Amino acid sequence: MSAKIKYTDEPLGKVQVVPDFLPAPAELAFREEGVKVTLALSKKSIEFFKSEASKHHTHYQRMIRRLLDAYVDGQAPTRQSTRTLRDKDAQHR
Repeated sequence: MSAKIKYTDEPLGKVQVVPDFLPAPAELAFREEGVKVTLALSKKSIEFFKSEASKHHTHYQRMIRRLLDAYVDGQAPTRQSTRTLRDKDAQHR
């Protein structure tokens, strides 16, 4: 892997513009209202999430919360998430 890459000024060929799909910075900073619950999970699930969270330098509870949010969003494609509704309200103000 120590070989240097030689760049040339060649034509790129057919280029396709990809629509912007990244969330706005305001959406990244937004924290949805949370509700505290007590939930018993299997030991293997908690060990998995703690291990993965450690690898990615995040909190395991945040990973579980995002997994559940993604599941809910996937189950209700016609319903808008709270975040989407809140963003629309902010635009109208």
